Amino acid sequence: MAADLPSSSWHALLCLVLFSAVAVSSSAMDCDGDDRAALLRVKAQLGDPVQLSSWLPATNCCAWEPPAVFCSAAGRVTWLALSSLDGVRAPVPPALGELPELVILQVQSVRGLSGPIPPSFGNLTRLEDLNIAGTSISGPVPDFLAGLTSLRTLVISNGKLTGPIPGCLGSLPDLRYLDLSGNMLTGGIPPGLLHGSFRFLILANNQLTGEIPSDCGDDDVDTLNLSHNRLVGDPSPFLFGVTKPVAKVDLSWNELEFDMTGVSFPHHLTFLDLSHNRINGSVAKSLMDVKLEHFDVSYNGLCGEIPAGRFMSAHGAESYDQNRCLCGTPLPPCTTGMLGR
Repeated sequence: MAADLPSSSWHALLCLVLFSAVAVSSSAMDCDGDDRAALLRVKAQLGDPVQLSSWLPATNCCAWEPPAVFCSAAGRVTWLALSSLDGVRAPVPPALGELPELVILQVQSVRGLSGPIPPSFGNLTRLEDLNIAGTSISGPVPDFLAGLTSLRTLVISNGKLTGPIPGCLGSLPDLRYLDLSGNMLTGGIPPGLLHGSFRFLILANNQLTGEIPSDCGDDDVDTLNLSHNRLVGDPSPFLFGVTKPVAKVDLSWNELEFDMTGVSFPHHLTFLDLSHNRINGSVAKSLMDVKLEHFDVSYNGLCGEIPAGRFMSAHGAESYDQNRCLCGTPLPPCTTGMLGR
């Protein structure tokens, strides 16, 4: 599996910020009748899972337990979180699209949830955070998501999505967190998918091909995880540079090919995984000035003496495993024959 980049904590923080803006306590006035009716249809379409047994007619849906429903002061449902629902064997409920005031929709760890995302989701025009993870949702990433112009976060991960990433997602003006990892997506990565500051692009564990778009090296990118795909080319000219603010880069398990020798890696980097590619040259000396919490260039074609000193002492031999002819600490000492290969 690809290394787990610690971006989930940022996403949780974003949800808390959104929650404070859109939700109030369950003691709010009774929920809107149309919203309650829509939620009851959601429950029925899910097959009446036991975890939703408190969802009953003629009761205040803002007080339903477990705490999955949050309402505005006006009693409108603004946040719905469905997770770990046992026994569900159903398609994605179309009734979810009948909650027009939703700002946050989270569906997590419901493996029996299947089928495509229904067109009714196109009605959720106030949605800022759509997070669907750990389901069996299939079909393409729907084009109609590009009509949800308030989206800041789009996560549809660890499912069964197929087909290309639609380039029209780039028209979402505030989208800055995109996670489509763990699916079966194919084709290239469209340019211009993200906007704003502090961007996260997580497309790991798919079947994506082609080159990495140059805008992935924009100054506002914080996290880039494109591991376990079939990407090719040389992203180093636009992705790396001493002053780049990017903090986490995972490009492992691809088919990238470039000479690392003179690459200047950003001083802000804390996570760098370039393992299982076709990278050649020698280990870049610029890495001596980068304090990395995770570093891996194993399974490449690197050769020569590993730079010593400063932050390099933190990296063990496993970081350099299975290269062409690397030597020097933490590997065995270099010899004339090794350096001459």
